[in-house]
Amino acid sequence: MSEKRKQLLTTAEHLFYENGFHHVGLKRIVSDSGVALMTLYNHFPSKEDLILEVLKSRETRYLSLLENHSEKSKHEKAKKIVAAHVKWLSKHGNGCMFLRAKEEFAHVNEAIVRQVEAHKNQMIESFQLSGFTRGEALQLALLLEGATALAEVKKLSEVERELKKLIEQLYHE
Repeated sequence: MSEKRKQLLTTAEHLFYENGFHHVGLKRIVSDSGVALMTLYNHFPSKEDLILEVLKSRETRYLSLLENHSEKSKHEKAKKIVAAHVKWLSKHGNGCMFLRAKEEFAHVNEAIVRQVEAHKNQMIESFQLSGFTRGEALQLALLLEGATALAEVKKLSEVERELKKLIEQLYHE
């Protein structure tokens, strides 16, 4: 990936996350990234294409953080996944960018909505691939999604403590 493309994606992700997708224009992204408008259009033909790439990039980083666990037991895997998710929230603890995208584009851009749905399904599938049953994968996703939502209004340490308790109850050995 070229340095300018990376700059555009990083800047756009930050601005979209902090301000919403509709409140940030391409001029702001260009200005904040220090990249020329034509360079942006060379990499991304439209704002929607940029948004899709931002979501894909974010998904890749998030899922790789959750998937790097080789523990044998589901209990240990679940604990590591929770720790990774809490680490993500401590760095990106302002709600779910994917759900925000779905809200903003629900009746505007079907490709973005499908990308969000694919992300949520991919998370569940990654849990299944690491050894969880379909039901367990859904439960784990529910716990992580709930933690993300509560971390917006409660202290992350409190959310983390209760999330760990739930994992202990679900996967006690």
